Amino acid sequence: MARNLLLKQSIKTTKTKAKAAQPFIEKLISMAKQESLSAKRRAYDILQDHNLVNLLFNDIGKRFINRHGGYTRVIFLEKRRGDNAETVLFELTEIKKKEIKKVKKEKPATKEVEQGEKPQAEEKKIKTETAEKERPQAEKQPKKKFLGGIRKIFKKERDSL
Repeated sequence: MARNLLLKQSIKTTKTKAKAAQPFIEKLISMAKQESLSAKRRAYDILQDHNLVNLLFNDIGKRFINRHGGYTRVIFLEKRRGDNAETVLFELTEIKKKEIKKVKKEKPATKEVEQGEKPQAEEKKIKTETAEKERPQAEKQPKKKFLGGIRKIFKKERDSL
């Protein structure tokens, strides 16, 4: 559970598992704040993964450098339907948000031409090229209908016993 929490920064689990893992995670993060070689070795003895130790010391430990305890929180959600166990959201208090990269649309290159005939000829070439590109895409694969594969099964002739 500690690996998942450190990687994903929030997980949905039961209340008892979260309460059992909370002191364990708190000790790991307080080790990461020390940034000493012995602390890294102790964390590796527990986690057994170099990438996870690097994540813990380089990213998570630096986020909590100004905080004295209280690195995790438990948020109660609801009771699970099957066994009526209390489910919780177990997460780090300071979650690093993923940055969404915006893709810039490329502007079409405009050429300055003195004569009016050349741009029209270029536009005709572009239209014919785009039309040729669109045709094969539409003819490649027809869209499959929902339950299309099941119909083939029932249409086959069955051997009688």
